[in-house]
Amino acid sequence: MDYTLMHKNIPVVDMEILSDTGRIIKLYNLVAPEHLPLGVLKKTEMSRKVMDEWWTGRSIPASRDGIQEALAKLDGVSTSLLVTKCYGLSLSDQYWVSPKGSGLLWSDVNFFTNDFSKDMGEILFGYDPLDAAHLSLMSPDNTSDGWLKKKWIITGGRRFLMKGGSGVFGQEPFNEVIASALMRRLGVNHVDYTLTQSDKKPYSLCENFVTPNTELIPAWRIKELLKRDNRDSEYVHLMRCCDTLGISGVAGAIDRMLTIDYIIANEDRHYNNFGFIRDADTLKWLGFAPIYDSGTSLWYNTRYVGTATESKPFKKNSDAQIRLVEDLSWFDLGCLDGFADECRQILSQADAIDDERREAIADAVIKRSERIGLLQKELTTTSVIGNNP
Repeated sequence: MDYTLMHKNIPVVDMEILSDTGRIIKLYNLVAPEHLPLGVLKKTEMSRKVMDEWWTGRSIPASRDGIQEALAKLDGVSTSLLVTKCYGLSLSDQYWVSPKGSGLLWSDVNFFTNDFSKDMGEILFGYDPLDAAHLSLMSPDNTSDGWLKKKWIITGGRRFLMKGGSGVFGQEPFNEVIASALMRRLGVNHVDYTLTQSDKKPYSLCENFVTPNTELIPAWRIKELLKRDNRDSEYVHLMRCCDTLGISGVAGAIDRMLTIDYIIANEDRHYNNFGFIRDADTLKWLGFAPIYDSGTSLWYNTRYVGTATESKPFKKNSDAQIRLVEDLSWFDLGCLDGFADECRQILSQADAIDDERREAIADAVIKRSERIGLLQKELTTTSVIGNNP
C-alpha cells in the first residue's frame, strides 16, 4: 500500500509498505529531504534500508513483557503491522504516514491533541478487550519502546506513561522515583516520576516531556550520522556527531547523566535511553533531553546489593565510565543530606523489598555519592595544578 511520510503537516516522501509485513519496500517522490528521519539521507541518496530500520524500530520490541499474549488476542497481528494501524503516530516525535488519497490532516490524528484508544494499553496489561468487534488500535502504545510492561494514559488532558517492574523485586518503578529525587536535589534536568498502582501492582508514572512542537531524537540516531573513526572512542564519536549537527551543551549534560547513573548504578543507559530535543517545525536543536528511564538500576535484578555493576553506553564498567566525566563543579554532596532516609521511605512502599535490602540500597547509594565527592576533589586539584604556570 502507498503512503506519504509526513512530518506534522509537511509531506516528506512517498513510500510503499507491504500490507502483510509492515515493511517498507520502496521510497519515491522525495519532497522535503531536510525533514527525513535523521540518517536516511546518505549524501544525496535516500537509504530504503535505513528508512525501514527506522520505521520498524517504532514498533513494540519482541522482548516486551506479555507481548506474545497480547498479539494472540489480536489474531496474531505482528508488532510491525501495529505501527501502520495507528499511522505510525507516537508521543515521542511528529512523524506519521498518511495513506495515499486519504486526505488526513495532522490535526485530525495526532496523539498530542486528540484522544486515543485505551484498547491496546489494556491488552498489553493482560486484559481482554471489552468489545473485540469494535477494537480500536489508534494508540501510541503501538509505537512505545522498551521491554517492561507499559501504556499511555490521559489524565486531566495530559499524557502520562505508566510503566511496571520485573523479576522478584519489581523494583524499577521505585528506582525511577529515587532517581527523580536524586536529580531534583542536585538540580539536574530530568523527567519526574511518581508511583501509582493498578490491580495492586506498583507502576511508575511520568508525564510526556515531548510537546506538539518538539520531538525526541534518540542518541542512537545521532551516533549513526557519521561513520566512527577507529581511533575514536564511542564517547568521542558521539560528541563529534553532536558537533556536526550544532548541538550545544552536550558535554556538561552527559557529565551529569553519567554521574547520576554512577550513583544509582544504572546498568542500561543504552543509546535509545537518552537523546536530544529538536524543534519539529524549524528543525533547530534545543539541546539534551531531560534524563528519563532510569529504572534498571540499584541492583534491581540481584540480591547482591552494592556489588560492581556493568554500565552503558560508553564503557562496560561503571568505575571506568565515571572517569569520562570532566566537570563536577556543579555537584554538591551537601544536597544529599537526608537522601538515604528518602530512599528508605520510597522503598518502604515496595512489598517485595525487605528491611535488609532497603538498608543495603540506601547505604550503597550514599557510598557511591561519596565517591563522586572524592572524584570532584581530584578533578579540582588536577585543574588547579594544570592552570599553574
